[in-house]
Amino acid sequence: MLKDFKPVLGILLRFIIIYLVLLFAYQFYLNSFKASGLDPYSRFIAEQAAFIQNKIGYATSLYNDIPKEQVWFYVNKVYVSRMVEGCNAISVIILFVAFIFAFYKGTKTFVFVTASLVILYVMNVLRIVGLNIVTRDHPEYNKMVHDYIFPAVIYGSVVVLWLIWIKFFALKNENS
Repeated sequence: MLKDFKPVLGILLRFIIIYLVLLFAYQFYLNSFKASGLDPYSRFIAEQAAFIQNKIGYATSLYNDIPKEQVWFYVNKVYVSRMVEGCNAISVIILFVAFIFAFYKGTKTFVFVTASLVILYVMNVLRIVGLNIVTRDHPEYNKMVHDYIFPAVIYGSVVVLWLIWIKFFALKNENS
Protein backbone atom coordinates (compact mmCIF):
# COMPACT_ATOMS: atom_id res chain seq x y z
CA MET A 1 0.00 0.00 0.00
CA LEU A 2 2.83 2.42 0.83
CA LYS A 3 4.22 1.78 -2.66
CA ASP A 4 1.12 3.41 -4.17
CA PHE A 5 1.75 6.62 -2.22
CA LYS A 6 5.52 6.72 -2.77
CA PRO A 7 5.43 9.44 -5.51
CA VAL A 8 3.10 11.63 -3.47
CA LEU A 9 5.14 11.14 -0.31
CA GLY A 10 8.31 12.00 -2.25
CA ILE A 11 6.80 15.26 -3.49
CA LEU A 12 5.52 16.09 -0.01
CA LEU A 13 8.87 15.33 1.61
CA ARG A 14 10.75 17.44 -0.96
CA PHE A 15 8.31 20.30 -0.38
CA ILE A 16 8.70 20.19 3.40
CA ILE A 17 12.49 19.98 3.31
CA ILE A 18 12.89 22.78 0.75
CA TYR A 19 10.34 24.95 2.56
CA LEU A 20 12.04 24.53 5.94
CA VAL A 21 15.55 25.12 4.55
CA LEU A 22 14.42 28.32 2.78
CA LEU A 23 12.44 29.46 5.82
CA PHE A 24 15.38 29.00 8.19
CA ALA A 25 17.77 30.66 5.73
CA TYR A 26 15.41 33.63 5.45
CA GLN A 27 15.08 33.86 9.23
CA PHE A 28 18.87 33.80 9.54
CA TYR A 29 19.03 36.61 6.94
CA LEU A 30 16.48 38.69 8.88
CA ASN A 31 18.23 38.12 12.21
CA SER A 32 21.51 39.35 10.77
CA PHE A 33 19.94 42.78 10.10
CA LYS A 34 17.98 43.17 13.37
CA ALA A 35 20.13 46.05 14.64
CA SER A 36 20.15 47.99 11.36
CA GLY A 37 16.40 48.43 10.83
CA LEU A 38 14.49 47.08 7.88
CA ASP A 39 16.38 44.42 5.96
CA PRO A 40 18.11 45.49 2.71
CA TYR A 41 15.79 43.56 0.39
CA SER A 42 12.65 45.09 1.90
CA ARG A 43 14.27 48.53 1.76
CA PHE A 44 15.15 47.90 -1.91
CA ILE A 45 11.51 47.05 -2.64
CA ALA A 46 10.45 50.32 -0.97
CA GLU A 47 12.99 52.25 -3.04
CA GLN A 48 11.74 50.65 -6.24
CA ALA A 49 8.14 51.53 -5.37
CA ALA A 50 9.16 55.11 -4.57
CA PHE A 51 11.08 55.32 -7.88
CA ILE A 52 8.00 54.25 -9.86
CA GLN A 53 5.74 56.58 -7.90
CA ASN A 54 8.09 59.50 -8.59
CA LYS A 55 8.13 58.62 -12.31
CA ILE A 56 4.34 58.64 -12.55
CA GLY A 57 3.89 61.95 -10.77
CA TYR A 58 3.51 60.98 -7.13
CA ALA A 59 6.40 62.75 -5.42
CA THR A 60 7.57 60.16 -2.92
CA SER A 61 10.19 60.24 -0.21
CA LEU A 62 11.13 57.53 2.25
CA TYR A 63 11.95 57.78 5.92
CA ASN A 64 13.91 54.92 7.50
CA ASP A 65 12.60 54.17 10.98
CA ILE A 66 15.48 51.97 12.14
CA PRO A 67 14.29 51.20 15.72
CA LYS A 68 10.91 49.97 14.45
CA GLU A 69 12.35 48.18 11.38
CA GLN A 70 10.17 49.97 8.85
CA VAL A 71 10.27 52.54 6.07
CA TRP A 72 7.62 55.26 5.84
CA PHE A 73 6.25 56.40 2.47
CA TYR A 74 5.52 60.09 2.14
CA VAL A 75 3.60 60.74 -1.07
CA ASN A 76 3.08 64.36 -2.07
CA LYS A 77 4.24 65.32 1.44
CA VAL A 78 1.63 63.16 3.16
CA TYR A 79 2.34 59.97 5.08
CA VAL A 80 0.43 57.19 3.32
CA SER A 81 1.93 53.90 4.44
CA ARG A 82 4.86 52.07 5.89
CA MET A 83 6.89 49.19 4.57
CA VAL A 84 7.67 46.36 6.96
CA GLU A 85 9.38 43.04 6.33
CA GLY A 86 6.09 41.29 5.55
CA CYS A 87 5.49 43.56 2.56
CA ASN A 88 8.39 42.11 0.59
CA ALA A 89 6.45 38.92 -0.30
CA ILE A 90 9.41 36.69 0.59
CA SER A 91 7.26 34.35 2.69
CA VAL A 92 4.96 33.85 -0.30
CA ILE A 93 7.96 33.40 -2.60
CA ILE A 94 9.46 30.76 -0.28
CA LEU A 95 6.20 28.82 -0.40
CA PHE A 96 6.09 29.20 -4.20
CA VAL A 97 9.69 28.03 -4.73
CA ALA A 98 9.26 25.05 -2.41
CA PHE A 99 6.15 23.97 -4.32
CA ILE A 100 7.82 24.29 -7.72
CA PHE A 101 10.94 22.40 -6.62
CA ALA A 102 8.78 19.69 -5.06
CA PHE A 103 7.82 18.88 -8.66
CA TYR A 104 11.42 19.13 -9.88
CA LYS A 105 11.87 18.67 -13.65
CA GLY A 106 15.54 19.41 -14.25
CA THR A 107 16.88 22.62 -15.79
CA LYS A 108 13.46 23.91 -16.75
CA THR A 109 12.66 24.09 -13.03
CA PHE A 110 15.40 26.67 -12.53
CA VAL A 111 14.36 28.61 -15.65
CA PHE A 112 10.70 28.66 -14.59
CA VAL A 113 11.55 29.69 -11.02
CA THR A 114 13.82 32.49 -12.26
CA ALA A 115 11.20 33.85 -14.66
CA SER A 116 8.49 33.50 -12.02
CA LEU A 117 10.55 35.34 -9.40
CA VAL A 118 10.93 38.26 -11.80
CA ILE A 119 7.15 38.27 -12.36
CA LEU A 120 6.42 38.07 -8.62
CA TYR A 121 8.94 40.82 -7.90
CA VAL A 122 7.29 43.14 -10.43
CA MET A 123 3.80 42.25 -9.18
CA ASN A 124 4.81 42.97 -5.60
CA VAL A 125 6.39 46.34 -6.39
CA LEU A 126 3.33 47.33 -8.43
CA ARG A 127 1.10 46.14 -5.59
CA ILE A 128 2.90 48.48 -3.17
CA VAL A 129 2.73 51.34 -5.65
CA GLY A 130 -0.98 50.73 -6.13
CA LEU A 131 -1.59 50.60 -2.40
CA ASN A 132 0.25 53.89 -1.87
CA ILE A 133 -1.64 55.62 -4.67
CA VAL A 134 -5.03 54.37 -3.54
CA THR A 135 -4.23 55.31 0.07
CA ARG A 136 -3.07 58.78 -1.03
CA ASP A 137 -5.98 59.54 -3.36
CA HIS A 138 -8.78 57.49 -1.77
CA PRO A 139 -7.95 56.81 1.90
CA GLU A 140 -11.46 55.49 2.49
CA TYR A 141 -10.50 52.38 0.47
CA ASN A 142 -7.22 51.76 2.31
CA LYS A 143 -8.41 48.87 4.47
CA MET A 144 -10.14 47.10 1.60
CA VAL A 145 -7.19 47.34 -0.81
CA HIS A 146 -4.58 46.55 1.87
CA ASP A 147 -6.42 43.63 3.45
CA TYR A 148 -8.20 42.08 0.44
CA ILE A 149 -7.48 43.42 -3.05
CA PHE A 150 -3.69 43.62 -3.08
CA PRO A 151 -3.07 40.37 -1.16
CA ALA A 152 -5.33 38.73 -3.75
CA VAL A 153 -3.05 40.16 -6.46
CA ILE A 154 0.12 38.59 -5.09
CA TYR A 155 -1.50 35.31 -4.01
CA GLY A 156 -3.42 35.14 -7.28
CA SER A 157 -0.18 35.58 -9.21
CA VAL A 158 1.37 32.71 -7.26
CA VAL A 159 -1.60 30.42 -7.89
CA VAL A 160 -1.60 31.22 -11.64
CA LEU A 161 2.13 30.49 -11.83
CA TRP A 162 1.64 27.21 -9.90
CA LEU A 163 -1.11 26.18 -12.32
CA ILE A 164 1.10 26.99 -15.30
CA TRP A 165 3.94 24.95 -13.79
CA ILE A 166 1.72 21.94 -13.09
CA LYS A 167 -0.19 22.00 -16.38
CA PHE A 168 2.61 22.79 -18.82
CA PHE A 169 5.74 21.45 -17.13
CA ALA A 170 5.36 19.18 -14.11
CA LEU A 171 2.61 16.89 -15.43
CA LYS A 172 3.29 17.28 -19.16
CA ASN A 173 4.77 13.77 -19.60
CA GLU A 174 2.14 12.16 -17.36
CA ASN A 175 -0.69 13.57 -19.52
CA SER A 176 0.82 12.36 -22.80
